[in-house]
Amino acid sequence: MRVKRIVANLKATEPQRSAGDVFYQDVLGLDCQMDQGWIQTYMGADSMPIQISVATEGGAGTPLPDVSIEVDKVDEACARMREAGFEITYGPTDEAWGVRRFYVVDPYGNVVNILQHL
Repeated sequence: MRVKRIVANLKATEPQRSAGDVFYQDVLGLDCQMDQGWIQTYMGADSMPIQISVATEGGAGTPLPDVSIEVDKVDEACARMREAGFEITYGPTDEAWGVRRFYVVDPYGNVVNILQHL
């Protein structure tokens, strides 16, 4: 047996395509591949390694984020989030373990850790 995929399921009391589309599609560049009303699934085209983290905090004394998303240009992602009006709650900052990152709150109240390996 092998694990084929891990899916992050983020809580939303009322998933709304327009809100999710701005954050996950317009800003992060993911495509909405499924919309059942009660769930929207946004996907990228790249194949990614399987990873799951278990932690007591988010590192550097920050709260544990709901999900982490790695990007190729973290400062551009941060600027785009700010331009779209999303709340940056931490960073951007370079961390001792070799990433540059920031925390942003998605339209549903989830804390998203956006990072780039240095």
